[in-house]
Amino acid sequence: MNGENAADGRGITARLADRLLASGADAVTLGNHAWARSDLGAYLERSERVVRPANLSRHAPGRGLATVTAAGGTTVAVLNLMGSLFVPVAESPWEHVDDLVEAARACAAVVVVDFHAEATSEKVAMARWLDGRVTAVLGTHTHVQTSDARVQPGGTAAITDAGMTGPHDSVIGVRAELAIRRIRTGMPVRFEPAEGDVRIEGATVDCDPQTGRAVACEAVRFRVA
Repeated sequence: MNGENAADGRGITARLADRLLASGADAVTLGNHAWARSDLGAYLERSERVVRPANLSRHAPGRGLATVTAAGGTTVAVLNLMGSLFVPVAESPWEHVDDLVEAARACAAVVVVDFHAEATSEKVAMARWLDGRVTAVLGTHTHVQTSDARVQPGGTAAITDAGMTGPHDSVIGVRAELAIRRIRTGMPVRFEPAEGDVRIEGATVDCDPQTGRAVACEAVRFRVA
């Protein structure tokens, strides 16, 4: 799961990362708020199941690729990259993706890519580029689930954005009146997480564990409260 907004809507802490892993997540990916919490660097240095975008600075702590064993015993390589359009990033994901995928495929047949990006076009392009080489390319970051869950011709599942787990009575998780005030006035406003209409969103991918080829991909949504 992507956990980059777990800490009151911005970043993640070591304690929260451990809680997500203890709750059943096999791996936790991050994004552009990876460094929002100052204590995370040391945690990422020692964690083997929490990964940050691989194309952040090479001098930053942590890793962008993890290999985990899922509940059924299947080995899964989890790769995290951040898009370069409209998001500050140290290096283009396109400079890293091929080498990372090659390294991931050397570890596991099932390879899942979290592509944390703003632009729909870049996420679709990455999914097409990796078709046939990874099991799934799951887009994150925009918090709005898209309706394009699919399996591409080469056997790679894709969805442009898996959506947001959190309060949907909001502006992408933020109390609506605070987000609107910032948009209308252009003035600094301290954001606070909203509370209403909590939903869990994501995607399911069925695949052959031996070949890593996906056979089905579906967006999922559950209303919690």
